Amino acid sequence: MTRKERFQFVLDYFSKHNPDAETELLYDSPYQLLVAVILSAQCTDKRVNMTTPAIFERYPEPATLAKASFDELFPYIRSISYPNNKTRHLIGMAQMLMTKFGGQVPLTVDELVELPGVGRKTANVITSVVDNQPNMAVDTHVFRTSARIGLTVNAKTPLATEKQLLEFIPREMVHVAHHWLILHGRYICVARSPKCAECALQQACKYFEKHYGAAAAHPQIEKLPVLKTRGRTAAKAVTKAKSAAKRVTKKKT
Repeated sequence: MTRKERFQFVLDYFSKHNPDAETELLYDSPYQLLVAVILSAQCTDKRVNMTTPAIFERYPEPATLAKASFDELFPYIRSISYPNNKTRHLIGMAQMLMTKFGGQVPLTVDELVELPGVGRKTANVITSVVDNQPNMAVDTHVFRTSARIGLTVNAKTPLATEKQLLEFIPREMVHVAHHWLILHGRYICVARSPKCAECALQQACKYFEKHYGAAAAHPQIEKLPVLKTRGRTAAKAVTKAKSAAKRVTKKKT
């Protein structure tokens, strides 16, 4: 399978089975999404979603967050990783939104990265989720799954991964492909023990071919459900996927 064919296989599969993939972070405005994404760095979306409702109730807009003191905001995000830095980043971000951007979240990568706590990955997330811009945010899941499947070749950095993915993914699909790769890495192609027996991408995956051999691919697995977004739906999909995998194994034995 050529690299172009590998991309086509992956994109075709997810387009069919999970066409409406979206972020699992809960938000109602670009401001809320920006807060959630800043908090999500090296932290699970589940933990962030447990934390943000109280923050949004207390600080419903950039103007209120900009006036918060460190001691006032810190207790709201104490349970999040790196709470000291993120407390400062959130306040600084809100203050810059007010002083430089009129209280509105800018929707260009160059402007977003000026904000405290916002790097290229976060800026790509905001612009792709809010505005469907063809920007590929590369987190640990995207970096790992792209390399394992063989979508990227010798990409040593997130930026290199981003450039290689953008080379092969059609512009109109980039914003959703970002979520496909994240969800696949979060629930199937996990870091320590990838769930290859449950994976629908065996036929196109270099990691699977290397560790199990191309002949070991199970055509039946292609029918397994791809994980949807939002926590509860994803959990149900995991259960269904595991049950389906067990049924396939039973039939073979």
